[in-house]
Amino acid sequence: MAAQDIIIRPIITEKTMAGNSQKKYTFEVNKASTKIDIKRAVEELFGVKVSKVNTLHVRGHMRRQGRYEGYTRSWKKAVVTLTEDSKTIEFFESMI
Repeated sequence: MAAQDIIIRPIITEKTMAGNSQKKYTFEVNKASTKIDIKRAVEELFGVKVSKVNTLHVRGHMRRQGRYEGYTRSWKKAVVTLTEDSKTIEFFESMI
């Protein structure tokens, strides 16, 4: 799998942006990707050094639209921690 296929999008919320000062960045990733795949993809795309990757599966939530109901899609989230000597990811710097 290519690095662009593994990292789908960054997660931009108040909670995830608070972790940027500690060099923790959050991404939505491909459900089939492993921690090693995610580490290699982030290092390749952003040119940084990754020290740790934490992943979790986000379950779909029940939603209603009038009388119709269904579930939102489930997805996989990865929290990537960079090493202390690594540079920051420039994309997230413009969000602060």
